[in-house]
Amino acid sequence: MKDVKGCPFGTHRVIEPKGTLPQAAYKIDNDMEIYRNELLIDVKTLNVDSASFTQIKESCNGDIECIKNTILSIVRERGKLQNPVTGSGGMLIGVVEEIGPDFPTDLKVGDKIATLVSLSLTPLRIDEILNVNVDTDQVDIKGKAILFESGIYAKLPDDIPEKLALAVLDVAGAPAQTRKLVKPGMYVCIIGGGGKSGVLCAYEAMKAVGKDGKVIVVEYSPENAKRIEDLGLAHHVIVADATKPVEVYQKVMEVTGGRYCDVVINNVNVPATEMSSILITKDEGIVYFFSMATSFTRAALGAEGVGKDVTMIIGNGYTKGHAEVALNILRESKEIRQLFERLYC
Repeated sequence: MKDVKGCPFGTHRVIEPKGTLPQAAYKIDNDMEIYRNELLIDVKTLNVDSASFTQIKESCNGDIECIKNTILSIVRERGKLQNPVTGSGGMLIGVVEEIGPDFPTDLKVGDKIATLVSLSLTPLRIDEILNVNVDTDQVDIKGKAILFESGIYAKLPDDIPEKLALAVLDVAGAPAQTRKLVKPGMYVCIIGGGGKSGVLCAYEAMKAVGKDGKVIVVEYSPENAKRIEDLGLAHHVIVADATKPVEVYQKVMEVTGGRYCDVVINNVNVPATEMSSILITKDEGIVYFFSMATSFTRAALGAEGVGKDVTMIIGNGYTKGHAEVALNILRESKEIRQLFERLYC
């Protein structure tokens, strides 16, 4: 251990460019000798951000060895797992290996935790990739990672399997933000509602809108659309391509009788879906872009171009209490838990 405190936000680990925070930095120091206010993690599994994993998988045409080499190359070059195309990272689970004396925590060595800060700012060293699961975006590794003093984390619960908890905590911000944004009587549309974050958002939206509101899910995949219907997580399920905004607009207007949505939540993990979200939102309504595939330039200029006065919220992955909100969905809904166990365990 280095007998010195680092910056609470990790700037002492930035190699280039100097003066930036770790997330914005191109390269950070992934020497695993911790400072007094850092925590060392023995990493077991990475949950790569959906937009990032999709981009890597597509660039590799699904080839596992290529995916492994791409991930290893990024970490070697940057000292962290930050996709140079999407800019996003993901999160991890592991075991606490060492705790600096000035790291504020009640954790003990040996505790199992999930980091709730992005891999795009987390010092990471990968010694070996053991397995890549292309269906869950999870990568089992041998390696180490460091959590800064300002980093947030969750101790893994005893009643939920590790990989299931990891899958849910990776998108915990989305259902928690949905709970904050949606009020009784609202019309809510979830674009990309059949995926992991979409299912959790739909569950929270259905609870929040009450008897006078509506939840509409837009899904590209007929299989995922049927999943939402079978789970009863929407009043209307639309199969449409979110990269075709006029198609989405027409189909949403049809099921709502011409009424625009109060809140739209975009969970799609591919680019160019911003205008589908904006077109169906009422003036002074809210669009919450959870997807890291979002271009905020495209969203801002696109809204201006169609004369839409909407509030657009960046998909902050953190909101107070978000870990418990997400994990409690698994405790409350036997059907969602069974689905996620089948998909992620």
